[in-house]
Amino acid sequence: MELGKKIRQLRFKAGMTQEQLAGKLGLGAQAVSKWENAAAMPDIAILPELAEIFGVTIDDLFDLTAEQRLNRIENRMDAEEELPADVFQEFESFLQTELNDAKNQKRAEELIAYLYWHRMNTMAKKASRYAKEAIRRSPNEKNCQWILSQTDHHAVWDWNMANHSRAVNFYRELTEANPEEALPYMYLLDNLIADHRAEEAEKWLERFCALEKANPVMKRVYRAYIALARFDETAADQIMEEMLKEQPDNDAVLFETAQYYASKADYEKAIHIYEQAFAADKRRPRFQDALMAVADIYEIMGDCANAAKTYDRIIDLLENEWGLREETDTAVTAAKKEKARLLAMI
Repeated sequence: MELGKKIRQLRFKAGMTQEQLAGKLGLGAQAVSKWENAAAMPDIAILPELAEIFGVTIDDLFDLTAEQRLNRIENRMDAEEELPADVFQEFESFLQTELNDAKNQKRAEELIAYLYWHRMNTMAKKASRYAKEAIRRSPNEKNCQWILSQTDHHAVWDWNMANHSRAVNFYRELTEANPEEALPYMYLLDNLIADHRAEEAEKWLERFCALEKANPVMKRVYRAYIALARFDETAADQIMEEMLKEQPDNDAVLFETAQYYASKADYEKAIHIYEQAFAADKRRPRFQDALMAVADIYEIMGDCANAAKTYDRIIDLLENEWGLREETDTAVTAAKKEKARLLAMI
């Protein structure tokens, strides 16, 4: 339905004349008449007020399909760091309704999870800012230290807080319920290895390796990390170096090898191999992970100038390969903020 016809329908439903609607908007009755007769369109700035007067959402004014509304929700979260409270509530209400629609249930589950994560991430940034200020004022007090460890994912000393047993339990259950799917095995292995549960990891790796869908590179990478979990660095190095020697131009092998050396704090070697991985990647658009790792390592090494230059490359990648713009995606904004932060540290 055209917008003008929709306005007329909603006006009739509300029992208002054109003059009454125009009065609420601070406009002349002729403006409303032109909208309803498709002689003109209302200014976009008026739409929120129109929606409020009729007790509907802006989407309702346009009679968007469920799929269009789902797309709009996803695009808005991609583009904005923080959603206004009324928009959050509108999105939440619509997504909860769509959870009951078999056709849209899966996408609604994904988007409502994204919505809650988006809100959590927004609040975490605010909590982090104020927690840091409180800690700077009283550096020898623990009051906000635990908050900061959660918002910024800091290391936690206490084993009972740092272990990944709940993640292991979830992915073990998921893997047992979906034994032919490769991805749950990988998340299970990640968490077992992080906790040095090498014997368990070895058993699950054997099941992973038997899968037709198992990534051949990751089969060997996990063997190296299990060796590290057993504190056998020599064996782990040998696995990675042999794989790199056999496939020196494989971007996935290069990337995983770079990750391996970065995790061991062999930073110069990691940077070199990350750069090789990025150059060897034939996909377009390429992902930014290798460059972000390079920037992080430069900052760790105290070379903020090269870290900032690497963010120039990330911004170029996002804009020219992915076609993203600051107005439509928060990734570009975040990259520019990181560059500015690094430049301020020089």
